[in-house]
Amino acid sequence: MKINKEWHLAHPMPKNPTLDQRIAWHIEHTRNCNCRELTPKLLEEMKKRKIKIPRYEGDK
Repeated sequence: MKINKEWHLAHPMPKNPTLDQRIAWHIEHTRNCNCRELTPKLLEEMKKRKIKIPRYEGDK
């Protein structure tokens, strides 16, 4: 998996994020960086909320 250093520097995770903020950050992260997978806990919560799991768009 490859890290998108520029994206990470421009989009830090907020300090003490709420669950909503974590989900929003990870959605954008998944679209822009391929350095890691979503955690099982976040995946479960996103499925409960019927949030579509994004795909990495960097290698198109």
